[in-house]
Amino acid sequence: MLNRFFASVECVKRRLNPLEAYLVVMSNAERAGGLVLAATPKMKSVHHIKTGSRMYELPTWDERIIIAPPRMKLYLKVNAMIQAIFRRYVPAEFIHVYSIDECFLDITGSHLLFGSTDEIVRKIQRDILEELRLYVTVGIGDNPLLAKLALDNVAKNRPDGIAEWRYEDVPETIWKIKHLEDVCGIGHRTAAHLKRMGIFSMYQLSQTPLPVLKSAMGVIGEQLYYHAHGLDYSRLNEKYVPVNKSYGKSQILEKDYHIPAEVEIVIREMVEEVAMRLRQNHVDTSVIHLSIGYSKYSIKKGFSHQAKIPSTNSSHTLIPYFLELFRRYDEREPVRSIAISCGKITLKAGLQLNLFEDVNRTLNHEQLEVTVDKIRMRYGFKSLMHASSLLTGATGLKRSEMVGGHKG
Repeated sequence: MLNRFFASVECVKRRLNPLEAYLVVMSNAERAGGLVLAATPKMKSVHHIKTGSRMYELPTWDERIIIAPPRMKLYLKVNAMIQAIFRRYVPAEFIHVYSIDECFLDITGSHLLFGSTDEIVRKIQRDILEELRLYVTVGIGDNPLLAKLALDNVAKNRPDGIAEWRYEDVPETIWKIKHLEDVCGIGHRTAAHLKRMGIFSMYQLSQTPLPVLKSAMGVIGEQLYYHAHGLDYSRLNEKYVPVNKSYGKSQILEKDYHIPAEVEIVIREMVEEVAMRLRQNHVDTSVIHLSIGYSKYSIKKGFSHQAKIPSTNSSHTLIPYFLELFRRYDEREPVRSIAISCGKITLKAGLQLNLFEDVNRTLNHEQLEVTVDKIRMRYGFKSLMHASSLLTGATGLKRSEMVGGHKG
């Protein structure tokens, strides 16, 4: 794991030591509710500021604190450089990217070339520190689960940033984890369910009979039982890519939208982006869903409705259906959030024509959309946009410059 990745990259860019600097990466810092995306160790230990803290919690009296806006393109670029270092020691198929700041590496086949596990780990740490000035923490285990648990529960707090958990260590490692939420895969809801069953620790979970967990929680209960014993049979080189059950997009608007026509512009832009993803994956949708959230000052919450439609992935076809849903159920309240999704996904088998449609016109629409997709994929979404995206209320132009919902 790259220690506080976003914050560390920002420190390096400013020629600061990530372990000594007082820096936070914050989205929307101009607002009291601005969100901390990453913070250096000093910010956490001295001021108790961490990921998820808000701008109003920041001790602005401390002049040492640096507030950095997020630069997602930079972080992705640095991540690619780190992946290149990993590939010096491990083939690409034995690398699993877990998140932008975490990776799993299977180094089983690398020992003859690069030495023992400890030697390989320290070489990777050294390369990243010398070349990128970033500190890396490492969890070592007999499987991805043990490695992840060693990383989360021990490595982050050690001076050398390395921890190793093996099968034989389970009674002294996993079973000694006091809080269920400290285990990857156990969120607050799952932990609450387990506590209602009288299970409050990993040791208690490991001693609960498998049939009891499976009966109460299904497949998840079975998985938790094996994880409590340190068992994980996943292999990094056996990657399973599921077919998406739905494609969607949502956004919280920067202000309340009082004019329905402006809301419709945003819906059009969002549908175009989702439709492009459908076409890229060669799939159609036959169920659409629209959710509208009203302003917090409205006495009404909003609405959420879906509709069945003929299978399609055409923006030209989908946009009118979404607008129809909006016009049918909108109660003329100020809008603050919009979410759209396309479900009942099927692989595209061909072009379905209506008996009364102009065949040439339909084919031309399809070819035009494919051409537009290719241009946008190469030059960016804003390279070809409708004139309506320049009108008041449109968000597509601004969001096209964002990566992961933040400024690139």
